[in-house]
Amino acid sequence: MRKREKKIVISFHTTAEAIAMEAECLIAKIPGRLIPVPRQISAGCGLAWSMPADWEGDKVNLPWGQNENSLDWMGRWMKDNGLQWDSLGVYEI
Repeated sequence: MRKREKKIVISFHTTAEAIAMEAECLIAKIPGRLIPVPRQISAGCGLAWSMPADWEGDKVNLPWGQNENSLDWMGRWMKDNGLQWDSLGVYEI
């Protein structure tokens, strides 16, 4: 069995929202991938974005990102980029 790791997991209402997230993250070089929704979460479309919970990336170069943890930063980044989501949290998967 593979070792569980803490990940930021973002679920979506629709598949279109999940694919839009994947596209925006590829452009912004935010690590992660689309996964089936983990059992701990219920979501409408069955897809979720998974990324490292400890990712720091380029958020220090943004004025509102300097003092935020990765979860808060990701929520703000998605909102600023017009992305819709169902739930956003840190899970051990």
